[in-house]
Amino acid sequence: MRHNKKFNHLGRKSAHRKAMLANMACSLLLHKRITTTVAKAKALRMYVEPLITKSKEDSTHNRRTVFSYLKSKTAVTELFREVSVKVADRPGGYTRILKTGNRLGDNAEMCIIELVDYNEAMLAAKDAKPEAKSRRRRKKSTDAAPEAPAADTAAE
Repeated sequence: MRHNKKFNHLGRKSAHRKAMLANMACSLLLHKRITTTVAKAKALRMYVEPLITKSKEDSTHNRRTVFSYLKSKTAVTELFREVSVKVADRPGGYTRILKTGNRLGDNAEMCIIELVDYNEAMLAAKDAKPEAKSRRRRKKSTDAAPEAPAADTAAE
């Protein structure tokens, strides 16, 4: 029976899965956006968001804990110096998954996973909201179609 076994194993042994998620997390922290399958992105989100939460408090203990997961000094440095500063006031939800369609080779569902505060296009669109448009019909212009003479004037 599979009671309370909700973790997606991604078809890999535990050592392979941990190494893959650590590599993907390092790439996400360094490049701020990566392309992967939806299943891996959801597993990565569960893996990396607690690490970002730990990085909000810069202490030796938290750095060592995060390093034990990531195994990369450059990723830990990037996380604690730049990413944690940007997400300091955010109460969670540091990543966004955008589905991009299916992969040609095996039809796997692909997506882009990115850090929320680093997408400049969406941040700019959020700041410049479009004006509310009125839903009235446009009046037809008079020069577009000449008026037909009225039937009353022709009868006289």
